[in-house]
Amino acid sequence: MKKTFDQDKPIYLQVREKIEDQIINNQLNEGEQAPSTNQLVSYFKINHVTVAKGINQLVEEGILFKKRGIGMFVAAGAKEKLVQKRKESFIEEYVIKLVHEADKLAITEEEIIGFIKTVKGREIDEG
Repeated sequence: MKKTFDQDKPIYLQVREKIEDQIINNQLNEGEQAPSTNQLVSYFKINHVTVAKGINQLVEEGILFKKRGIGMFVAAGAKEKLVQKRKESFIEEYVIKLVHEADKLAITEEEIIGFIKTVKGREIDEG
C-alpha cells in the first residue's frame, strides 16, 4: 500500500479504496483477516477516527465483517461486489463521457475500439 494520499479526496475514502484494491488484486482474500484499525493508523500515521470511518463503510456494505475481539475479515462475495461496483462506476465516470465526446466529434464505434486497442497495445509494449 502506498503511504501517500491524494489531496483532492477525503483520506477515509482513500483508506477504504486501498483496502478495496487489496481485495480486488487478491492481496486480501475472502475469509482472511484485514489490517486492523490500529495497524492502519500506525502505517499511515493518520487519525484513528479517519481510518474507522473508511473501515465502517466497508462493514456496512458487507465487504468486511467484524469478529468480536479478533478483528476484521473479508466477507464472502466481497471481491465480486467490489468489481461490480467499480464497473458501474467506470461506466458512469469514463464510458458515458467518452461516448458523448465521441458523438460530438463524429467518432465511430469502430474508431473508438481502434483507439482503445492502440492504447492497450502501447501499455503492453511499455509494461
